[in-house]
Amino acid sequence: MIGALRMCSRVAVVRPVMSANSAVFAARPLHTSHAVMDESLEQASKFIGAGCATVGVAGSGAGIGTVFGSLVEGYARNPSLKTQLFSYCVLGFALSEAMGRFCLMIAFLILFAL
Repeated sequence: MIGALRMCSRVAVVRPVMSANSAVFAARPLHTSHAVMDESLEQASKFIGAGCATVGVAGSGAGIGTVFGSLVEGYARNPSLKTQLFSYCVLGFALSEAMGRFCLMIAFLILFAL
């Protein structure tokens, strides 16, 4: 039993012998043309631009939450203004939603039309 333990510990410690001149990873040159590099750079910049354009969608969601939160607060303060508050709420929702859709539209234009 002790002999097997010693043999296992020796095997775990032993490392392969490598010469000083041998490389661990083989290095190979990168062969790409300028057209491929330009195309991949253009594609990457499209993705970055579309990602930046979709940030406005999060603002739209926050705006919609604020509009309906204000509706609840206004209705709690003065229930007799229910119809007027609701019409303002629908208008605010529509404007906030439109801004989110415009941001999304710009992102799709960047991705697919440019």
